[in-house]
Amino acid sequence: MPVTLRPEIAALPPYRQGRPASAEAFKLSSNENPNPTHPAILAAIAESNLNRYPDGAATALRARLAERAGVSIDEVHVGAGSSSILYQLIQAAAGPGDEVLFAWRSFEAYPGIVTVAGAVSVPVPNLPSGHHDLDAMAAAITDRTRVVIVCTPNNPTSTLVTAAQFTAFMAKVPPTVLVILDEAYFEFVTDPHAVSGLDELQRYPNLVVLRTFSKAFGLAGLRVGWVVGASYILDAARSAAIPLAVTEPAQRAAIAALDVEDELLAGVDDLIERRSRVYDGLLAAGLPVPEPHGNFVWIAAGEETTAVSALLEDDGIIGRVFVGDGVRVSIGEEGSVERLLRSAARIVETLPKAVENARLG
Repeated sequence: MPVTLRPEIAALPPYRQGRPASAEAFKLSSNENPNPTHPAILAAIAESNLNRYPDGAATALRARLAERAGVSIDEVHVGAGSSSILYQLIQAAAGPGDEVLFAWRSFEAYPGIVTVAGAVSVPVPNLPSGHHDLDAMAAAITDRTRVVIVCTPNNPTSTLVTAAQFTAFMAKVPPTVLVILDEAYFEFVTDPHAVSGLDELQRYPNLVVLRTFSKAFGLAGLRVGWVVGASYILDAARSAAIPLAVTEPAQRAAIAALDVEDELLAGVDDLIERRSRVYDGLLAAGLPVPEPHGNFVWIAAGEETTAVSALLEDDGIIGRVFVGDGVRVSIGEEGSVERLLRSAARIVETLPKAVENARLG
């Protein structure tokens, strides 16, 4: 007789990474930062004592982040990537029969995280533009809702939530519902009207703000995420965490990244400039995409998604494919820009239905 497993877990597809690329292609499927690791970060990693367990409380890193955010150390929690913190927060707040509400399409790990907690996912369709439908999300809150996730810039559509929109939304959310503002791509935002979670914390005691070192700081391979919020909420997340999950090399690297933050953000500025050229080039080619605010663009190809992905791959561009919805393409190395724009012209020329789908969102 086979071992009895939870049927909802057995039926759950595992999270899959973005496809790797051949030596001749650009891997633009995982929203990685293409800039090389800063020498100061490499030096910090080299000082790690791998025969010793790390500081399970990540005290030094949390102290730096607390100072940076203007909060106490107890109001900061660090995890092995922001996804692990999402797991902890959902498990701390939602159980069997409870509901977790989020926009869809959004970060593809959300439904699986909710299922593992035993809770019920309530996905609310995005607007045709790819933006969160915050009015519909607020209307979907019930007495069973325990958590609402707002992702801005949204992965994979690269759209954002403005401060005014967030204020109007929070006015409709009961104070007993935990709101997670997932800002994994915050450092790529240049729009002055965008919400900034750290500026909102004092107004909303039920809000936590999630950020990461994986994207702008280029530490995707070390897995360091952080969250700011009320200490009692983060204490519950800490109780749900796997002990000692944030390694010493990761903690040292994150502190070193903060030491050279200005230099790393200068690299982000380069990516933002490259993103602008990609966006302008896609529009000029006749391929409509939402204005991007993360380090990626979204091609809403609908049922033509597989064909669009194949055409991109022919040109050496490996994007993240969401079958039936679209392709997300990261902003990568400079050499990828020409290939991506060449692909865009071919999509417009050979796949008119994909262009129409992208226009409709």
